[in-house]
Amino acid sequence: MIYKKFFSLLCSLFIIHGLSALPFGESPNIILVITDDQGYGPVGKHGHPWIKTPNLDKLHGQSIRFERFLVSPTCSPTRAALMSGRHPMKNGITHTILERERMALSTVTLPQVLAKAGYASGIFGKWHLGDEEPYQPHKRGFDEAFIHGAGGIGQKFNCSCADVPGNKYFNPVIRHNGSFVKTNGYCTDLFFTAGMGWIQEMKAKRKPFFAYISTNAPHGPFIAPPQNAKKFTDLGFSERDAGFYGMIENIDENMGRLMGKLDQWDLSKNTILIFMSDNGSVGGMVREGSKLGTSQDGKPMEGFNAGMKGAKASADEGGVRVPFFIRWPGKFSPGKAVERITAHIDLLPTLADIAGIDQLPKEQVEGRSLVPLLKNPNAKWKDRYLFTQGARWKTGAEPTDHMWKRFAVRNERFRLVENSLYDMKADPGQTTDVAGKFPKIVKSMREAYEEFWKDTRPLMVNEDAPMSPTRPYHVLYEKQLNSEGIPTWQEPKL
Repeated sequence: MIYKKFFSLLCSLFIIHGLSALPFGESPNIILVITDDQGYGPVGKHGHPWIKTPNLDKLHGQSIRFERFLVSPTCSPTRAALMSGRHPMKNGITHTILERERMALSTVTLPQVLAKAGYASGIFGKWHLGDEEPYQPHKRGFDEAFIHGAGGIGQKFNCSCADVPGNKYFNPVIRHNGSFVKTNGYCTDLFFTAGMGWIQEMKAKRKPFFAYISTNAPHGPFIAPPQNAKKFTDLGFSERDAGFYGMIENIDENMGRLMGKLDQWDLSKNTILIFMSDNGSVGGMVREGSKLGTSQDGKPMEGFNAGMKGAKASADEGGVRVPFFIRWPGKFSPGKAVERITAHIDLLPTLADIAGIDQLPKEQVEGRSLVPLLKNPNAKWKDRYLFTQGARWKTGAEPTDHMWKRFAVRNERFRLVENSLYDMKADPGQTTDVAGKFPKIVKSMREAYEEFWKDTRPLMVNEDAPMSPTRPYHVLYEKQLNSEGIPTWQEPKL
């Protein structure tokens, strides 16, 4: 009788706090690594003919791989979708600058959701969802924040979106929990080191954690550590192209460091490790047939985009399809591939489901939990429409005037890109427009997109926002510099 009463009480507590049974029997730590502008192609195991990514290749074999994982064409929109579980424009994000990259303050974030199950959350690297103070990650649910400003280190625009003035990829000034610190080293190395140091702290505290390691590499300007870039300049690459590919191989090295430390700290078995990118690759450096250099045996080294049409900023498959490797040893079957279309909006409900959280923000989450596919990659999966909108119209323009431009609708078989329809199963490279052959499909997709737009337009809360007269990072940096100075960051001992 006592046992029954205790069990009943326990169940009621789970209901009160929005918790439910754990689908995999335990609640894991979570690490999400996301790269900037890498895209799908530049990974050895994706068929790339010459780039070396041994650690990502290892993770590829250890993970369930979602082979049709779709994001947005550019960075801020994808990041907002990951944080919210809904289409980025419904978070107010229709650009990457000009006050239109700010994630609506009404949005409940992934770390706020995970906090219901006792998780601590840390971000290391790129945020890019608003540089004004109320929008910063330490105000949006993250317990630890080690970030640069704007969309990249040193970027600045005539709005609030701007990093510390004069910031560089080497020895950058970083905002750490609301204060600026001076670092020593290369940015990607620093973000991984900071993330691993915090993970080590959480392990010592026996605290479940969500670590979001978000590199600004390989985003431009394309500056890699000299040893990584030299490999490619020696092969005839331009400094720009060498920087891009050198940054990717440096990311791979850091993934190896991270995976090694998880093993060393006995964290691998109870930690989900995810690797992905935020959008397609930068076009010129992955365009198939474009000569970049010459291999040591004299063969041309050409761009590679896995046969896909489009790159970053495109609504075609190559602009929005990215790697998505997810590893949990002993829980997820390694080496399995999921061919169903899945998307960035699915991450929040998936991680919430795994953590046993069944009460998600009302009228916010549009994505689906991927747990059925994680349990069985061939599980039944109801078809759906996924929507892409490149947005980026001029500030002050009426968005509805642009709704039929730079948009796409995707389901399991077809991709509608503006007025062209492609059979993605028969023609993954989008070489043949079949709109004339399937007029009913075109009509259905356009009608679905129109309904989506009707729901979305009222939520574009940043469209009439005035441009900020100041750059918050500049103001706060100068204030701290003149009052207390910029201390040196104490790098954690790993």
